[in-house]
Amino acid sequence: MTLYDTLGHVSTDATSAIRRPAAAGGSHAAAAPAPSARSRSVPGEPGAWIFILGDLTVFAVLFVVFVHNRGLRPALYARSQLELHRSFGAINTLVLLTSSLAVVIGVRAIRAHMQRLARLAIAVALACGCVFLAHHRTPAGNNFFMYFFVLTGLHAFHVVIGMCVLVAVFVLARKPQLSEGQKAFIEGGTCFWHMVDQLWVVLFALLYLVR
Repeated sequence: MTLYDTLGHVSTDATSAIRRPAAAGGSHAAAAPAPSARSRSVPGEPGAWIFILGDLTVFAVLFVVFVHNRGLRPALYARSQLELHRSFGAINTLVLLTSSLAVVIGVRAIRAHMQRLARLAIAVALACGCVFLAHHRTPAGNNFFMYFFVLTGLHAFHVVIGMCVLVAVFVLARKPQLSEGQKAFIEGGTCFWHMVDQLWVVLFALLYLVR
């Protein structure tokens, strides 16, 4: 046997020795991707996301229509915008952003089985929703205010729906153990609330700031 054949034989044996432990632990290796697949999963149920995407589509169409009509009557829209109180819009924006932060804390507390903190955080989010609705103003007048009424009124309706969802989340947060369906409802419901908050950020920019 030549030196080349001897080295090749040793290399083959070493490779087989390395592969044998991996094969012995094959069942563990096959199960390993499961946690990463779970971590990449979309929160909530697919139906909730279909509803959210549908809502976003409706609002996107309304935003485009509003911008188009503002381009047709820029002077009228600029004058009408000056009648709005930016302080109310800014306060509402901060209130809803605070509610989103509270919801994030609440969901994390639920996952950590910290029921008291979860209920407190969801209660803060609900209080922010009430403050937002209390500050809601709808002036009447021309074409600009007609769109203002439609956009803010539709958004306020979504805030009410979101608050109803948060009430259900608050009730579920009292339970020490949750089923997979209940966890999916909490995740999907809180994602809906975040969508409502983000929509207001766009509305605030369109109605109060953009000229």
